[in-house]
Amino acid sequence: MSRTTPPEHSDAPLPTDTRDEDGAGDGRKGGGTVGPRRALSWIALVVSAGAGALLSVGAFLGLYVRPTSDDWCALWKARDMGVLGITWDFYRTQNGRVTNAFLTGLIYSDDMRGPKLLPTLLVVTLGAGLLLLGRAALRALRLPGPPPVLLAAAAALLSALLFFAGTRSYQVLLWAPATISHTLPSVIGLGAVLCAVRAAQSGHRWARTTAVAAAFPTGAALGMLSEPFAMVAGLLAGTTALLCLPRLGWTKDRYVPTWCASACLGLATGLVLLSTSPGARWRRAQHPQEPLTAAVVGETFRDWWHVWETIGGQGAYAGAAAVGALLGLGLGMTRAPGDAPGRAPAHGGTAAGLPPRRLFRIAVLLPLPLIALASLAVTYGLRTGYGDVGWTYGRTWTSFLLPLLLALCAYGTWGGYRLGLLLRAPGRPAARAAVLVAVGAVAVGSTAALVRPVYELTTSTVVRATAWDRQNARIRAEVAAGAREVAYEPLLVGGLTEPLFARTYERDWAAQCAATYYGVDRIHRP
Repeated sequence: MSRTTPPEHSDAPLPTDTRDEDGAGDGRKGGGTVGPRRALSWIALVVSAGAGALLSVGAFLGLYVRPTSDDWCALWKARDMGVLGITWDFYRTQNGRVTNAFLTGLIYSDDMRGPKLLPTLLVVTLGAGLLLLGRAALRALRLPGPPPVLLAAAAALLSALLFFAGTRSYQVLLWAPATISHTLPSVIGLGAVLCAVRAAQSGHRWARTTAVAAAFPTGAALGMLSEPFAMVAGLLAGTTALLCLPRLGWTKDRYVPTWCASACLGLATGLVLLSTSPGARWRRAQHPQEPLTAAVVGETFRDWWHVWETIGGQGAYAGAAAVGALLGLGLGMTRAPGDAPGRAPAHGGTAAGLPPRRLFRIAVLLPLPLIALASLAVTYGLRTGYGDVGWTYGRTWTSFLLPLLLALCAYGTWGGYRLGLLLRAPGRPAARAAVLVAVGAVAVGSTAALVRPVYELTTSTVVRATAWDRQNARIRAEVAAGAREVAYEPLLVGGLTEPLFARTYERDWAAQCAATYYGVDRIHRP
């Protein structure tokens, strides 16, 4: 709820009638901005309820997750090797992702219980993190608090867009190997940023020192968890460190640059440990890297264009800017008594929290180019690792999609705030109504556009789980009867590899892992 305070240097009680000359109220009693703010709250309630329902379905679908692709190998290794054993195996023979392997061992330590619960954990932690990030940003800018439902709508819709608006929803939310590598790092990174902000707001020197010290091991762990995320996070953190140097006038001390430098050093350390591991060397040997030629650069830019063409073709992402605009309108229409219509609030507005004008323009213009550059780096990594089809691995886009959604929401919030300051002036009911209808339609429409992807995800996941359970029961019965070779029918889901995909059994790693998981010598098609 917005907080109002009496005008400065006045001890007189507030009048009971606070209408403007045209009969509009000031936002506290029945008129003026009360109607628009109430409409904003209702729109936000619809958006938050719709997005929350979709997220609830996604979390519930975790109960229908069944093994596929890398699950088969992770299951038997976690069972037979233990957490430390699978960690050592990844470092020595797989890919060098030590943190990734450790988390994989933990999550698969109780068969499929962990992968089934992981989607709920991701939905809850990401939503809570975005909500807290919004509150922290408003507090840093010294803006009045909007109705909580507006923040809830922004957090819920951004989460839903990240999970369901892309091309690989199953992999981004439900498939544990992908969520550990590409979704969980963003959640951990968001948590690290929130801890750093909390330490800064506490005002205690020991809290800041602890946050800076913790940034290094956190960055190192993330560097050994996901290469795409490490590249994106390093680029964003490094740029933030430069912008926040005290000599530029945005910050008064070196806390932010120091924290960012510590995080970047940790990320670099993790990447070095990963890339020099025996597992990483083995993996590079399987896919020799092409020399950096003009042709490779051109093909990388072509792949990069395809990535953004795919993202741009999903109109639901416009909802990130729209829900930000709803939040901004709620902020702009918040009016303290004594504020003149259309002017900045008397309690400080944004001026105290913004950098110098020239630096502010740079900060506003930088996010999208930085995200584009980060996505180009990710695309190049995908091409060198997976060839021509690497750019289609949409699960890796999460590393730069979340910053993109946050940037779109921030742009929408700033635009909505400036527009709200203009529209709260008396005598503009038609303009206020038109803006609310337009912004609300985009936000609600974006939420509605996610219904079909969630429905298709639900259908494919539940149907496969039912068929898989029947087949699993048959295989378990045959193994209990002493069978050493069993029939397995591939059950495709989420565009993932299933056992018996290769032409020869010797090259079919998924089939071999499935056979080891069931404790048989070999599996074959029915």
